Amino acid sequence: MVMEFQITKEYLGFATHLVYLGPLYEEALRAETMARGKGSTVARVIDGSLHGHALSGMAGVANIGTDRNWSGSHFDQANWYAFGRLAWDPGLSARDIATDWVKMTFCNDDRFVVPVVEMMMGSRQSAVDYMTPLGLHHLMGRGHHYGPAPWLAGGPRADWTSVYYHRADKHGIGFDRSRHGSNAVAQYFPAVARQFDDLRRVPEDYLLWFHHVDWDYRTRSGRILWDELVHRYTRGVDYVRTMRGTWEGLAPYVDSERQAQVTALLVIQEREAQWWRDASIAYFQTFSQRKLPAGYAPPAHSLAYYKALEFPDAPGDGR
Repeated sequence: MVMEFQITKEYLGFATHLVYLGPLYEEALRAETMARGKGSTVARVIDGSLHGHALSGMAGVANIGTDRNWSGSHFDQANWYAFGRLAWDPGLSARDIATDWVKMTFCNDDRFVVPVVEMMMGSRQSAVDYMTPLGLHHLMGRGHHYGPAPWLAGGPRADWTSVYYHRADKHGIGFDRSRHGSNAVAQYFPAVARQFDDLRRVPEDYLLWFHHVDWDYRTRSGRILWDELVHRYTRGVDYVRTMRGTWEGLAPYVDSERQAQVTALLVIQEREAQWWRDASIAYFQTFSQRKLPAGYAPPAHSLAYYKALEFPDAPGDGR
């Protein structure tokens, strides 16, 4: 049994967004399958220990290319490194791996290492927040997968469109995969299936993946669903802004060339995170018909503006 991970960030900002995938890998490997009760983690399935398999492994969709730093972004090297470490030992900690990588890549000074590792550890959740919060998925543009397009419809296959996955309407949003919907929960072992099937027990990071939820549904934060979506979109952008400030404050510990390169990419990431946030809110507000919660800025442009954007030169567009 072999696990395949994406090392390249096809859906998480490609080579420009700082998104450390160690926490994603760790989350997947430590997930409970309940195949043989508690402790039947994905890691134990793929290392062969759960079922007594002599042959097992992990595969990765690579992110290396012709760039001098291999991956296009210095921090994307960390994802290649994390994959390699976890392939040998799926029980390792993503934080420990990040610490090792930072020390080998930049310096050993804790005044640099500690804040950079902290920045990395929250970066994946930040990207989820400003792109696909609460279990939304597949909201990017067609073909090139660059930038938000939650309005995407039509084409040769329904499941290549954004509207197929989010199913937003005037009542709510989300794909009903419970036993009352597509029954995708039946693919899991019973204990896990029951958790995902229960609106009150499903982890909120997967909420809209498994359930179609009313706009006024009260989330665990106390906010209604619409307000929680806006909050998470905004939180994602704020985290990128914080990462940029953290990195700029650490300039004395890094050579000027790499410091400038990472700074330039963080500027791009902050701008694009804001774009994801604003375009998504502008679109979903046409269904929710609710005001933004107090203290949250409206999108910078109209929905028509975001829909009109085109990127014919984006890699993978096929033109």
